[in-house]
Amino acid sequence: MDRNILSHELLQARLKNRLLQLRWQIARLGMIGKTGLGLLVVSCLFFLVAVLPQDATLQALKEQAETMQAELQSEAGGESIAGSKMSRDQTLQVFYDFFPRIDSSPFWIRELVRVAKQRGVEVSSSEYRLIHEKGSRLTRYEMMLPVRGNYSQIRAFIADALQAVPSMAITGIVMKRENIQSARLEARLEINLYLDE
Repeated sequence: MDRNILSHELLQARLKNRLLQLRWQIARLGMIGKTGLGLLVVSCLFFLVAVLPQDATLQALKEQAETMQAELQSEAGGESIAGSKMSRDQTLQVFYDFFPRIDSSPFWIRELVRVAKQRGVEVSSSEYRLIHEKGSRLTRYEMMLPVRGNYSQIRAFIADALQAVPSMAITGIVMKRENIQSARLEARLEINLYLDE
């Protein structure tokens, strides 16, 4: 029994001695050394907590990308997508095919009004102007769209409108409020709708 107590006390004495030596070594480092040691410890912890777990995720994503690429190559009959180049005219045609036809403009305007109603935004009378630039196949339909609603409604309307009408671009926004207490805003949206002839 005395032997166990003696070995336990000896172990505690060695541990205290090691702790005192560690304190002495840290005190010798000075402020810059302590800062460096602290950064080293933090970076090691960051590596263990944040980087290592993401490494497994990265490997899984790489494997998934390789699998998808192999599937695409097999679907294309062994031909890689990069190997099947389109001509300049074909590429240009794919670009123009993205844009809706010019005669579909009433549909897209109705779509904007539908999105506005869905988000609780009031649309006032708007101004429209059709602009065709020489040498371009695209026609620009400029709209000045006055709307009213609170900030979150107008913001949601803009986000949904850009999703619903992909060939639309918002070129300017002017917002004003009647007074500080008013939750409703008046916004004037400058919108360009690009259409193919």
